[in-house]
Amino acid sequence: MLAVPVALAGVLFASLASMALIFRTAMLSEGKEVARIIGDAFTPYVRALGREWPAEGTPEYAERWKHFVAEIERGDVYVAVEGDPEGERIVGAARTKPQEEDLYIDQIAVDPAQQGTGVGSWMLQRIDELARARGLGGLSLITAEMAVANIRLYERHGFEIVRRGLVDHGLDPHPRVYMVKSFRVVASSAE
Repeated sequence: MLAVPVALAGVLFASLASMALIFRTAMLSEGKEVARIIGDAFTPYVRALGREWPAEGTPEYAERWKHFVAEIERGDVYVAVEGDPEGERIVGAARTKPQEEDLYIDQIAVDPAQQGTGVGSWMLQRIDELARARGLGGLSLITAEMAVANIRLYERHGFEIVRRGLVDHGLDPHPRVYMVKSFRVVASSAE
């Protein structure tokens, strides 16, 4: 488990000062709560794309749940947990997919009650540390082109846009932004 580093006590993360956050892999027993947070955080985004989340009890929901459980069991789902005297509560979640060279961030979600407090930035930093500790070459993600605030957040964390275009799933006509953050140091060609 990674605890909140003291270095986060700056102005940008002042709202985190009263939160003691822990970043760790999600447990299967937390699956429903993690799914709720992701659903609550992503519903406005999904609706802006002209879609809806699959309803519980539908075959599509069952299929997605099966894949989500497998991700948790593989250790690819992480949570930001706030600890206080009354117990712990999950305030954010991230779904990742290890790739050959990098760690793909499939989703990063913050409980709507905690959005705007720096939890998302804090989670991006923890994911960065995780990928570096694994010796990976960087991070990658895809977000909707219309999600300007998300793009700005990722750019503040060192991500660069590498291309724009439609996704292969064909579920909506909205262009996406493909972003990467490379950890590799490029040697200068000046001699």
